[in-house]
Amino acid sequence: MRSTLQWGSRRIGRLDRAAVRLVSRWPEGRHDDVLKSLSRAATKGKLWFAVAGVCAAFPGKPRNAAIHGLLALGVASAVTNLGFKTLLPRTRPLPELLPAFRFVNPQPTSSSMPSGHSASAVAFTLGVALVDPRLGVALAPVAAGVAYSRIHTGAHWPSDVVLGSAIGAGAALLTRRWWPARPPIPATDRSAAEAPAVGDGEGLSIAVNALGGSYSPETETQLREIFPNSHISLISDGDDVVAEIRAAATRPGTKALGVWGGDGTVGAAAAAAVEHSLPLLVLPGGTLNHFARDVDARSLEGALKAAKTGTAAWTDLGHVSAARGIDGQAGTTELMMLNTASVGVYPNLVRRRERLQPALGKPLAGLVAGLRTFAAARPTTLRIDGVPHKLWILYLGRGRYYPRDLAPLMRPVLDDGVLDIRMVTADEPFARLRLLWAVLTGTVGTSKVTHFAEAAELSIEGSGEPLVIAVDGEPLPGVRNAQFTVKRRALRVYSPLS
Repeated sequence: MRSTLQWGSRRIGRLDRAAVRLVSRWPEGRHDDVLKSLSRAATKGKLWFAVAGVCAAFPGKPRNAAIHGLLALGVASAVTNLGFKTLLPRTRPLPELLPAFRFVNPQPTSSSMPSGHSASAVAFTLGVALVDPRLGVALAPVAAGVAYSRIHTGAHWPSDVVLGSAIGAGAALLTRRWWPARPPIPATDRSAAEAPAVGDGEGLSIAVNALGGSYSPETETQLREIFPNSHISLISDGDDVVAEIRAAATRPGTKALGVWGGDGTVGAAAAAAVEHSLPLLVLPGGTLNHFARDVDARSLEGALKAAKTGTAAWTDLGHVSAARGIDGQAGTTELMMLNTASVGVYPNLVRRRERLQPALGKPLAGLVAGLRTFAAARPTTLRIDGVPHKLWILYLGRGRYYPRDLAPLMRPVLDDGVLDIRMVTADEPFARLRLLWAVLTGTVGTSKVTHFAEAAELSIEGSGEPLVIAVDGEPLPGVRNAQFTVKRRALRVYSPLS
């Protein structure tokens, strides 16, 4: 066996020297300076980091390709420099084998085998190509030039370059499932509902939450100009928001209920609209306007156009029935759920992601927020439909959200009749390490600690300490158990259908 390895090593050595002799016969020219410059540019990955920076400036495939390329480069570089160069020490080509004008000076002192430049070049380029083939094809000649430059300048033997390239290709293939490209979000689908047109505000009663969000004194003036015949109620400091909204809904002659505020205010208005069989006009004016976004009322113009033409859609509503015990007082709280509910660290994850997103962008902000959140997280123990679990997150979306990971953003269908259930559990061995690895590599959707399901109803029960459930961003403490159901097509909401 040893003699076979020695024979193979000698044969490779002879082939290497023959190839270097061929290279040495290439006449001097401008190509020597080009290849030397290319080799220097790729040292320590500087060239590839620069390319990744340019790609990251373009959202979508180029940015995702850059991320994947850098992941592959990192793996290839670690395997090459920390593994193979230690296990396979080899002397670099001697100066007399190549012309002096071509030989790299100073020559690297680390092991010649394998070529780190080649490993990084192939890893980055193939990693990019797996996400964006056209960009990968454009980079392929550059990667080939970097690999060949190491032979041309006497930094490596040809076999070093071959092995380095193989390591780079292996690293790219190993990471091909990391940060996978997200499937496209389905097209928006709305089920038309009948609603009266309120062109000048006749029959429209609007509750305006003046306690926060984007409210200013000009808001009321603007609404009165748009809907001169509407009735506008201002909810001020000290007012009961729910009572004021119900009063607006029950005002004589009201045919439609309007609401200016964030998700919490809109949730109260939705409950009143359902109770009194009124269509709801959402005017986004709060800090969080997730429901307004999903009904395409993110801008005042879109909401007004739908209201003036009587264009409306059906939407489901979630219903939460929570048995609570606070300070020795037992009772049941009934809530409408417009968007989401959660137990565990999900609210902290979302807050961190939204705070970091303006500076880092969505993918990187989600990664950093996930690492920070789960590194210090403590799991919650509870029963879900009677089954005990230890988990970090239980997320419930009223309706199917996209993308299918821990950062859901869009809800294109409003009346699909399901609860979108996403759990991150701590039941499995080494659960925290599994989770941190999944967050780091973008494989949360396929990890064994993450679970995705859909149902029309769900029950949860605390084990020991009462739970805190966040419903549409509002904390509900002291919960002993809770039931979540979906009320199909419970609400008509003014919304553009296309």
